[in-house]
Amino acid sequence: MRKLAFGMNVSLDGYIAAPGDDLSWSTPSDELFQWWSDRVGATGLALYGRRLWETMSSHWPTADQQPGATPAEVEFAHRWRDMPKVVFSSTISTVDWNTRLVTGDAVTEISRLKADDGGPMDITGATLAAAAMRAGLIDEYAMVTHPVLVGGGTPFFTALDKWVNLSLLETRTFPDGVVLTRYETRR
Repeated sequence: MRKLAFGMNVSLDGYIAAPGDDLSWSTPSDELFQWWSDRVGATGLALYGRRLWETMSSHWPTADQQPGATPAEVEFAHRWRDMPKVVFSSTISTVDWNTRLVTGDAVTEISRLKADDGGPMDITGATLAAAAMRAGLIDEYAMVTHPVLVGGGTPFFTALDKWVNLSLLETRTFPDGVVLTRYETRR
């Protein structure tokens, strides 16, 4: 059975995006960018909601060809393009860059994918991750907490019907006071 992890940059007050989908507060240091790149390189399958898919696919497929692209950006772009991806959406009709589209029930498909053999899966996007959280499908939470209060926006966690007990797997401090905390779901 595959492991499903949900990891995102998060503000200290718990948001993955500030009002207006503003992500400018979460610009990574070189060290943090490399951590995210290594995570993408180790991901067997990435699950995307439509909005985050549109953000990522508008930049990373050609980021390595942009003037001034750093070696780290080139590496990330290659890893992102090569990584198998699934996009869950009922509003778009095509995807590309080593990606397939699922228009049906996300929880059913994620459950099926977890039961398959293969490498670890990452889930991204607040709405998609919330559905997986409520269904009890997430095995690991990776919060990269930035020392900023944004006051509202898109929350990392959704409202749940019952408690989810977690065990700490790792903590790590990055430049600028950014802290990674990884937790595993206790079953």
